[in-house]
Amino acid sequence: MQYKGFTLDPFQVESIKYLDKGDSVVVSAATGTGKTLIADYVIDKYIKENKRIIYTSPIKALSNQKFREFKEAFGEKAIGLLTGDVTINHDAQVLIMTTEIYRNMLVTKDELVEQISYVIFDEIHFISDFERGTVWEEAIIFSPKHVRFLCLSATIPNAYEFAEWIQDVKKHKVSVVKYDKRAVPLAHYLYDINLGLTNIKELKKNLELDRYPDYYKNMRRRRQRLKKPRFQFPNHIELVEHLFSKGQLPCLFFVFSRRKTEELADGLSKKHDFTSSKEKAEIISYFNNEVPTELKRMESVQLVRRVLQKGVGIHHAGLLPVLKEIVENLFAKGMISVLYATETFAVGVNMPAKTVCFNSLEKYDGMSFRFLNSKEYFQLAGRAGRRGIDKEGRAIAMVDRKTFDVGKVEKFTSKDTEPIISQFKLSYNTVINLIDKHDRDEQERILKSSLDYFLRKKGGRQIRIMSTFNHMVQRLKKMGYITKDYKVTDKGRFATHIYSNELLITEIFSGSLYKKFNEVELLIILAAIIYEDRRADRFRLGDKRTYFKIIDTVSQNKYVAKKLNFKSVLRLNKIVSMWATGCEFADLSQFTNLDEGDLIRLFRQTIDFAHQIYRATTDRDLQDKIHTCINKIQRDVVKVEF
Repeated sequence: MQYKGFTLDPFQVESIKYLDKGDSVVVSAATGTGKTLIADYVIDKYIKENKRIIYTSPIKALSNQKFREFKEAFGEKAIGLLTGDVTINHDAQVLIMTTEIYRNMLVTKDELVEQISYVIFDEIHFISDFERGTVWEEAIIFSPKHVRFLCLSATIPNAYEFAEWIQDVKKHKVSVVKYDKRAVPLAHYLYDINLGLTNIKELKKNLELDRYPDYYKNMRRRRQRLKKPRFQFPNHIELVEHLFSKGQLPCLFFVFSRRKTEELADGLSKKHDFTSSKEKAEIISYFNNEVPTELKRMESVQLVRRVLQKGVGIHHAGLLPVLKEIVENLFAKGMISVLYATETFAVGVNMPAKTVCFNSLEKYDGMSFRFLNSKEYFQLAGRAGRRGIDKEGRAIAMVDRKTFDVGKVEKFTSKDTEPIISQFKLSYNTVINLIDKHDRDEQERILKSSLDYFLRKKGGRQIRIMSTFNHMVQRLKKMGYITKDYKVTDKGRFATHIYSNELLITEIFSGSLYKKFNEVELLIILAAIIYEDRRADRFRLGDKRTYFKIIDTVSQNKYVAKKLNFKSVLRLNKIVSMWATGCEFADLSQFTNLDEGDLIRLFRQTIDFAHQIYRATTDRDLQDKIHTCINKIQRDVVKVEF
C-alpha cells in the first residue's frame, strides 16, 4: 500500500485496516518506524468525509509544532489550535490541543465535543505520568460513545490489557497493533575510562577483575587501612572526538541537568569547531534575524550563539522558546554536530541523530537520584539512527564506576518492560462536574471506569473509589459548593471551569475578595499559586507593603489563608510587579536566578489561569479586571507567536 509517496510497512497497513473498520486502535511501535503516517491517514480520511478530529499532545510546544506541520500538510483552513492562552481557527476540522484542554472540554460538556469523530492521543504512555496521568484517563472516560481513538506510543508492554480497559469502558472494538522491530537497528554501548568504547558484557568482566584489586588482600595481609581507589569519570570531549574520527556524528548528547548541558557544550565549543566559514555566516545571520535585539545582551543568548557558531547546540526547558526553536531548526538542517539536551528534547520531537550519548544513566526525579527506567531509556536511545540514512543507530552511555550498577543497567537497556499504569486521582473539579452534569447512576459508572479500578477489579483487589468521592462531596457541601439536596451552587459552577487549585482560586475570585486587590496584586496571587518552589531558586524581594496587604486581606478567608503559599507571594512580588508594569524582559534577570524559559512558562501559566477565571464568571467587573491583568503580562517574548 502506498501513502504520501511511502510504501507502508505491514503494521501501518494493519492499523489503517482497523481504522477503516471504525475501530479504536492502540499502536505500539518502536521510535522512528512511522507512527505519524497513521495519524496523517486518519486526518486525511476524516477531512475528506467532512468530520472533525482532535489531535492531542502531551506538551504545548509539541502542539505548536504540530500546528505548523499540519498547516503545511493539510492547508491552513483545515487546522486549528487550542491551548490555554491561544485560540486559532476554533471552527477548523482538525483541532490540535494539549490533552488537558481536551479533557476540560469533555468534563464541562463543551458543545464542540459532539461534533468530534476521532481523537488522536500522541505519546499515550503519558497516562503513567505521576502528575498528569489522570488527565489522559479522564479524556478517554469522558469521551462520547461515538468517538474513536488512535493511541500512539513507542512501546506498550501491556498494550492488550490497556486496549481491553478502553473496550470495557467505551463498549466498542479496540484493536492492537504491535511492531517492535526498529526501522534502523539500535546497538547499545558504554564508554568507560579504562576500556573506552565497550559493551555491558566486557565491562562486567572488567569490573569483576578490577574492582579494588589489592584492597582486601592488603587489609588481610597487613591489617592496615588503605584508601579505596578514586575512579575518574570519562571525558565527554574524548567520546565526541572518537565519534568524529569514526564518522558517527551528528550526536544527541543527553544530560540530566540544565546547567551541565551548558557547561559541556561550552567546553566542547572551546576545543572543537565543526562548521565551515560559510556555515558560520549562515548560522549567525539566521540567529540574528530570529532573536529580538533587546534579548541579545542576555548571557544565555550569547552562550547559545557562541556555541552554535561551532556546530554545537544546547536545548533545555529553561531556554527562551526562540532559542529552542533556532536550535531545533539548525539541528534539522544538519548544521549542529553535537547537541547537548535534557530529556525534554525527546518528547514528540522527531529529530533523530546518527548517535545518542548519555552523560549518565542516573537522574534526579525531584526526590532522589535513580537509574532510568526502561521506557525513559528507550524514549531517548530511540532517537539514534536516521531512517534511510544510517544502517545502525548507536546509543552510548558514559560509565561512572563509583555508582554504576551493571545488573540494573543491563535490565533496563535490554528491552522496554515498563507497562502503562494508572495514576488516577480524583480532583474537586471532576467531582463538581460529575454532580453538575451527570445523575447518580452515571456518576458511579464513570468513577468505576478508571484504569486503576479496572486493573484492581481484574486482580481481585479492594477498591474504595466511592468512599473517596463521598468524602470529597461532604467537604464541598461544608464549603458551599454543593447544597444539601445535591445541587451545584453558583460558587460550585465557577469551580467547574477551574482545572487546578480549583478551590483556592474559586475562594478568591468567585466572591468579593478579589475586589480588594488591584490588577498587579491579583497577578502576584495567581503566580504564587502556580509557582512550584525549588530549593535553589533565588529572588530579590519586592515592596513589603504589597506583600503585607495581600497577606492581611486573604487572611479574612480561612481556606485561602491556609492554602495560599505566603512565601511564594513574598518571593514573586518583585518579578511579577516589574513585568506587569512594563520592564524589559532582559532586566528580570537582576531580580531572580530563574531560567528565562521558566519565567516565560510562569507568566504563560498565569495567563492560562486568568482565561479560566474569565470563562468561569458572569461578573462583568471581574471579567474587565482579568482582561486588564492578561494585557499587562501578555506581551513581547511571553506572547505566543506563530
